[in-house]
Amino acid sequence: MKKSTDADLAMSKSAVKISSDLLSNPLCEQEPSFLEMVTAFDTAMKRMDSFNQEKVNQIQKTVIEPLKKSSSVFPSLNMAVKRREQTLQDYKRLQSKVEKYEEKERTGPVLAKLHQAREELRPVKEDFEAKNKQLLEEMPKFYSSRIDYFKPSFESLVRAQVVYYTEMHKIFGDLTAQIDRPGLSDEQRERENDAKLSELRALSIVADD
Repeated sequence: MKKSTDADLAMSKSAVKISSDLLSNPLCEQEPSFLEMVTAFDTAMKRMDSFNQEKVNQIQKTVIEPLKKSSSVFPSLNMAVKRREQTLQDYKRLQSKVEKYEEKERTGPVLAKLHQAREELRPVKEDFEAKNKQLLEEMPKFYSSRIDYFKPSFESLVRAQVVYYTEMHKIFGDLTAQIDRPGLSDEQRERENDAKLSELRALSIVADD
């Protein structure tokens, strides 16, 4: 998303640079009709850049920043899983210790050590069961909520694009009405360009490659 908005801004800034360069071209001083066309184009490009900036700002606030906040939750989640895993290892270690004493002959010293091992195991077992229960209850909720969290951002992204492209349709529609010669097809324009290029190539000062 960040790469997309950066590319959008670069595109509109480049378009404004093109119109600015055209305005400073000597042709605009020599041809009033061309100056009028370029001025209309420059105004359209600046309007496009302004709306594009609004779109990017909207996406930043309603898409990029919420996703950053969402991703910040994952370290805490991962830490909870790691704490549960560490507690599980402690639980297994102490459980193994209890089982080892249970397998030995029930002498006084062994029974004492067995009792001590069980006492050590009890709080660790309770801690593990609490952490495990919490994850079993909350992980599905966390997983199922991800769509609900993302929906508003996705809707905002679509709305921002709709507003932007609606304005672009108006801007370029107005621009076309100002500078376009109606009735000419792209093929006719291409033939005109080819004809002009042939005239240029026919000049004696143009080298024949």
